[in-house]
Amino acid sequence: MKFNNYYLLLFLLFLFVVTGCSKEENKTVNFDSIDAEEVLSLDPDADIFQYDGVIYKTNIDWVEELSLTKDIQIAEIKTRNETNTNFKNEMSNKLPVGAKIFSAKERDDILFVEFNDEMLK
Repeated sequence: MKFNNYYLLLFLLFLFVVTGCSKEENKTVNFDSIDAEEVLSLDPDADIFQYDGVIYKTNIDWVEELSLTKDIQIAEIKTRNETNTNFKNEMSNKLPVGAKIFSAKERDDILFVEFNDEMLK
């Protein structure tokens, strides 16, 4: 009987550890899911655009300090939305239509935007 109780106790301990760890995972925040409404509610003057379902913001101090190299063109701004927060891919609120979007060689979470001889990260 002690033998069965030992395995039962071990099994319960295992379940406790597994369920305890899985709950901690659910507390993480995914910043890729922030939408235009949330960004603009935090910073109404933000210069934003959407690419591949993700909202990107220009003029972020720590990003500007990074030494990055522009890679290939992946898209361009096709529409501008200054009136509401219903954004779609290749849409901006301030960047002009035709602004080119480039990837960065060193990081896949930062993009370049080029227009009128100006380059923004």
